[in-house]
Amino acid sequence: MIYHLQRKDIVYQQILIATDGSELASKGVEQGFGLAAALNAEVLVITVSEPWMPNFGDALAWNTGASVLADYQKTNEDAAQKVLAAVMEKAAAAGVRCRTRHIPNRYPAEAIIETADEENSDLIIMASHGRRGLGKLLLGSQTNAVLPHSKIPVLVVR
Repeated sequence: MIYHLQRKDIVYQQILIATDGSELASKGVEQGFGLAAALNAEVLVITVSEPWMPNFGDALAWNTGASVLADYQKTNEDAAQKVLAAVMEKAAAAGVRCRTRHIPNRYPAEAIIETADEENSDLIIMASHGRRGLGKLLLGSQTNAVLPHSKIPVLVVR
């Protein structure tokens, strides 16, 4: 893919890419790395793990709650590190300067927006299924939650 910016005053130097490690999110990572390489921009790739929400079954097993929470957090950390290791391999292959970060116990849209702000990112790149109607309502979308609240441009990859 060829990347060409029409306006010379638009410069992306710090790009934040959000991923959950899914096949769809990988498309966003690949597009983001292509753009970053073309612009010689630095990339921060983040993955976010949501907070543990106990359910009724967890309440019945109240005496093992701390163990269940610790297992949940360990599982999330292991999964995140696996996702981020794969991202770093792709970054190296693309010749992109890349940092990674796992943000645990946060809601993804909030963490994405806050991290982009803290890191002075110029652009957020995310993937989206682009669902409409009832599918959008039932499945929700972190991308749909980021778009109206982000102060910086968001590139949505499908």
